[in-house]
Amino acid sequence: MVSTLDAPQAYGGSATHDVTNQAPPLAPYDASEDTALLEGLRREGAGWAEEDLRRLGGQAGSVQAQEWADLANRHEPRLRTHDRYGNRVDEVEFHPSWHHLMGAAIAGGLAASPWADDRPGAHVARTAGGLVWGHTDAGHGCPTSMTYAAVPALRRQPELAKVYEPLLTSREYEPGLRVPTEKRGLLAGMGMTEKQGGSDVRTNTTTATPSSEAGVYTLRGHKWFTSAPMCDVFLVLAQAAGGLSCFLVPRVLPDGTRNTFRIQRLKDKLGNRSNASCEPEFDGTVAWLVGPEGQGVKTIIEMVNCTRLDCVMMSAALMRTSLVEAGHHARHRSAFGALLVDQPLMRNVLADLALESEAATTLTLRLAGAADRAIRGDSGETAFRRVATAVGKYWVTKRGPAFTAEALECLGGNGYVEDSGMPRHYREAPLLSIWEGSGNVNALDVLRALNREPGTAETLFGEFALAQGADARLDAAVARLKNRLSEASQTTARRLVEDMALTLQASLLVRYAPPAVADAFCATRLGGEGGYAFGTLPEGADLGAIVERALPGGN
Repeated sequence: MVSTLDAPQAYGGSATHDVTNQAPPLAPYDASEDTALLEGLRREGAGWAEEDLRRLGGQAGSVQAQEWADLANRHEPRLRTHDRYGNRVDEVEFHPSWHHLMGAAIAGGLAASPWADDRPGAHVARTAGGLVWGHTDAGHGCPTSMTYAAVPALRRQPELAKVYEPLLTSREYEPGLRVPTEKRGLLAGMGMTEKQGGSDVRTNTTTATPSSEAGVYTLRGHKWFTSAPMCDVFLVLAQAAGGLSCFLVPRVLPDGTRNTFRIQRLKDKLGNRSNASCEPEFDGTVAWLVGPEGQGVKTIIEMVNCTRLDCVMMSAALMRTSLVEAGHHARHRSAFGALLVDQPLMRNVLADLALESEAATTLTLRLAGAADRAIRGDSGETAFRRVATAVGKYWVTKRGPAFTAEALECLGGNGYVEDSGMPRHYREAPLLSIWEGSGNVNALDVLRALNREPGTAETLFGEFALAQGADARLDAAVARLKNRLSEASQTTARRLVEDMALTLQASLLVRYAPPAVADAFCATRLGGEGGYAFGTLPEGADLGAIVERALPGGN
């Protein structure tokens, strides 16, 4: 017989106390319930995708998808270098939840499918989908992003694109190493950086030796960061006789044999734990030339534009999901006689975070719209995309870590424990500033565009002019920025790009956001009325309108 002392307590109860004043689970929720996102989707030409986006939002916020994200990060990928007989296999094993996330993302069009979609706005729809699906796990966004970015680079070699592009743009996920052309869908990874160079890829020492077959080479060398090793094909930079060149490296060769791709180890990373990043060695590795010899950087430049946009997108997604978590907690937690969300100072913090999140989302979708129109031949949007993507990559990814830290703090100690999910978001945020060029690399890229590409400054100021006269603080910021251009140097590059980013975000909010949002942003980010920390909006800012617009269940 079980005594009453041994009897289990009812769910939610305890022998010593009742559990009260705790927020209920957020899931299930609709991750697409974001006014700024939906407005931007329609404005940038992809309103036709709204139904699919809402469906994806419901899936992203479901209990099941949130559990997949948690499990994929708790059960990290494992490297298996050899099989039981001692044969080298170099395979990475993942928890089933990773495969569920990958399958849903690819079916949802978040990999390379827009390249096979002729509808205007297809690339915007994909970016909006990433903003929504980013409420799950950020790690699997790495292979989907690289697969998306690989297509324009591969098109530099039409005979290769003819074979691989239909499989890269497929919406079917088929894991496992097999002959690429025998699969229903493919993933692409990238191997660019090496120990001695990092972002300075021209210092790469991996060598490419031509074989007797035209366009086919063998590679020898070592890559320092290569994500993600379970992909089917990789774009790799190596030194050929004509200089740094780009190559396509399949994991499995057309005859079914394994290509030499020796994974030395998986990186033990701060965040992005669900995704595998590795150090592979090439030794007689068979590769196909993509683009002309010596034009490796030129070949991958379009790829860089794509992945930088995805860094902005994922930072904005992390901001949004962290804000939703913080707002949910504040709506259910009481302190000092009132709900946290009704306490003036917490309301100030949430409103300030909401401003930052909306500015990031709005800029992301503007960049996606520029990319979509540039891909379709719009020269003006091509010029804008070139400079604005680097500006957005610098600033939005820089704001991510501070943002997620503040959102975590809204939950107090509850946010500091792994069960909340907030530490995972916090660890993820710094990666997006590092990947595809750190802050310095992007700031210098902006300087390079200003100095070497005629019309770059005029393109940016043309965008600002669309909001001219609507806000005096914005007009003053544009004037200051014009004066600073003549003094631009490496030393001051970060400040210049920061000013560009804030002015660009402000101009978009003045044009498209409600007055409460645009006014508070201009007052604090341009007008000097805010502090250095979040939660320092001035007296008179319409905190209620900002918060209610931002949080699910608001306007």
